[in-house]
Amino acid sequence: MTNSPAITLKNVHLTLGEGAGRVHILKGIDLDIEQGTSVGLVGPSGSGKSTLLMVMAGLERADEGSVEVAGSQLGPLSEDQLARFRGRNVGIIFQSFHLVPNMTALENVAVPLELAGDSSAFEKAKAELEAVGLGHRMHHYPAQMSGGEQQRVAVARALVVEPQILIADEPTGNLDESTGAQIVELMFSAQRDRKTTLVLVTHDPSLAEKCDRMIRMRSGEVEEDHADSAHLPEEVSA
Repeated sequence: MTNSPAITLKNVHLTLGEGAGRVHILKGIDLDIEQGTSVGLVGPSGSGKSTLLMVMAGLERADEGSVEVAGSQLGPLSEDQLARFRGRNVGIIFQSFHLVPNMTALENVAVPLELAGDSSAFEKAKAELEAVGLGHRMHHYPAQMSGGEQQRVAVARALVVEPQILIADEPTGNLDESTGAQIVELMFSAQRDRKTTLVLVTHDPSLAEKCDRMIRMRSGEVEEDHADSAHLPEEVSA
């Protein structure tokens, strides 16, 4: 018996830009992503993979079609409702970390919980930083940390809200190979342990191959969709 999908896209179109500069980025995407699985989105630059990721995260709105994430239809939601939805359900890891420079690691990780009104924001943030091996760096600022440490802070911030969906856009793109491998292991172990759905965009074929499923994009469409049944949880592959 399969789980209900964590993410369902039906006939999703998205056009960006104005006038002569308008570009049809996503062209009729249909996609179901099962709960608790990991999916790698690959394809050439400009194929639409990062835009598709942003649509799943509720950071871009589809022009046509329906987007359902963690049981919620995103289309009808206002910007405030979308922000609240993301705060509860979606953890996002960017290539360039996106940490607040004048906040310590602890403060950066606590931010999404504070915005949600969680009174134990700092206790949870402390536990999450310890889980990613940064207990000794809690009171350091981003400029005082290496790129790998900053990305660990970003991973902790994404996970601290216990999201159903973890979204990662080129999470190792700014890191050397060894540090990138550590971040990858951190993400995949968190995904397995917490049964989170992981969707990541990568140019690295070996990273995409670690996923349960690899989706190749080209010119705004799904070109190939490969599921590795050996990687899938039993209830999904059955």
